[in-house]
Amino acid sequence: MRTAKIFAIIGTIIMFLTLAYGFIYGDFFKEGSIIISIAWGHVSLIDVYIGFFLFSGWVLFREQKKHIAVVWVVVFMILGNFATCLYATIALFKSNNDWRVFWLGKS
Repeated sequence: MRTAKIFAIIGTIIMFLTLAYGFIYGDFFKEGSIIISIAWGHVSLIDVYIGFFLFSGWVLFREQKKHIAVVWVVVFMILGNFATCLYATIALFKSNNDWRVFWLGKS
């Protein structure tokens, strides 16, 4: 569990710094339109969103309060894997080192 927590924290930090870099030095709309205009941009976006949907399914399954799960899903779609890493980090710490609680929630 300790290793998973370390990886989740590192992933959260890396994704936060990557998003900050992109917003500070990039032009979201200009560069985003270039990505969307090329084949590998389509592949990358489809790949990312399939991952978001799978991760969102897990969150919808494990969360007892569905409105909280829906908020997380929206946040995933906006903030990407920064939010998924953050969610996993929070879930790991709330699980009290119990893998069953991490994967299935408290239900």
